Amino acid sequence: MAPQFLLDFIPKSDRATSAGSIIPALRALTFIQWAQFWSGPYPSRTSWLAWTCDALDFFSVSLTVSQLALQFGKKTASITTAITLTLLFRSVGAIIFGILSDRFGRKWPLVCNLILCCAFSLGTGFTNTYSQFLAVRSLFGIAMGGIWGLASSTALENLPVELRGLASGVLQQGYAVGYLVAAVINLTVVAHSSYTWRTLFWTGAGITFFAAIVRAVIPESEVFLRAKAIEKAKGTDATQKTKIFVRETKEMLKLHWKLCIYAVLLMTGFNFLSHGSQDLYPTYLEQSKGFSTHDATIATIIGTCWFHRGSNISGFLSQYIGRRLTIIIFVLLIGVFIPLWILPYSFSALAAGAFCVQFGVQGAWGIIPIQLAEMSPPAFRATFPGVSYQIGNMVSSASAQIEATAASHLHTTIIKDGVPTSVVDYATVQGIFIGIIVAYVLLITVLGPENHSSHFEKHKTAFEEGGGRDDAIMEDEQGGIG
Repeated sequence: MAPQFLLDFIPKSDRATSAGSIIPALRALTFIQWAQFWSGPYPSRTSWLAWTCDALDFFSVSLTVSQLALQFGKKTASITTAITLTLLFRSVGAIIFGILSDRFGRKWPLVCNLILCCAFSLGTGFTNTYSQFLAVRSLFGIAMGGIWGLASSTALENLPVELRGLASGVLQQGYAVGYLVAAVINLTVVAHSSYTWRTLFWTGAGITFFAAIVRAVIPESEVFLRAKAIEKAKGTDATQKTKIFVRETKEMLKLHWKLCIYAVLLMTGFNFLSHGSQDLYPTYLEQSKGFSTHDATIATIIGTCWFHRGSNISGFLSQYIGRRLTIIIFVLLIGVFIPLWILPYSFSALAAGAFCVQFGVQGAWGIIPIQLAEMSPPAFRATFPGVSYQIGNMVSSASAQIEATAASHLHTTIIKDGVPTSVVDYATVQGIFIGIIVAYVLLITVLGPENHSSHFEKHKTAFEEGGGRDDAIMEDEQGGIG
């Protein structure tokens, strides 16, 4: 018999998904619902593809830290400043594009967002000085910051409640797939290109531009089409909608300021967890374990090939056992496998450690899109998740620099080419760092709220009168217009 405190995390029977309901719900999906998730004729790719491109462009720096250090004549800690700046400025983009999305709709803000990501990723490949590189990556951070909130809101609000846990995991999987695609391009195309690291950024820009085109031909979210039809029937013009939006935003902040703080604390822990275990992983293998750039990339690919399955499994499980309990299980897995992440020296053992730890990281992260969507003030489910996520990113933005600086002051000895060699000790630093974050995430998750199977798609949008209140249901849901 499970302890009572664990059973308390499991949603009540009227909120948990029944075992047989997922397959009928999948069969009932329309082409547009599949397309809005995946940006193609598969479940939810508009959003999935956008998030994959986001990760691809971001991890292009992580995978080429050594080459960038050589190019600009800087130390590793200096190059990681670019990662820090990107993360710092993402909160600005989340605010800008989140507000645009909750006010005007999901489609065109996301298209513009992707085009900007494309432009700045392309521009990164043309930088010739360290200052130019930092400036462009800062601008890229603003563009990148809007993607997640818009992608998650588009994906989840257009799907049945029964599928949202699974869809959340699949959506978050895009981040791991973006990492994998970047690693494969780095191993193949970049390795044989005379333009070296620049090729990775240019290739990423092309893929992102393709994603923008695909999103442009997919219809607007059904939730916003309904809301706009209702407001048009009332005769509400654009100026009135904007005034209502501002008023309802103030109402939401007055009601939910404590929830906003909690969400930022939660996302700070999650972002430290992912960036602390991923951003400098190739560098860790190269400098602390003596791997070549090629072998470090291969190990990254091996780990990434399967660890993205963690988010699929966790998303599915969360529909039955609850969001928080699923997060707790996967975060505990991370803690258990930290020794396998840092102690071995062989290629196979370290690749296995990467798989196990990242399976836990991605499993825990797979719940975040739906946990934040259900927790959010319903009319602000692009702005609230996106901003809380990216402010958490901003707080955790120094992860790579913390690890690089700490490792530079801590050394260990390895056998390299048959000779004992003193190297920076990323293994110890990352082991301690991840262990502390695991404890923090467990605590903040246990203390937090859960609103399993919320029907937020029935709620008024932020530009409708009363949208800032939690009980404001769309008029067509109450038998009115629509």
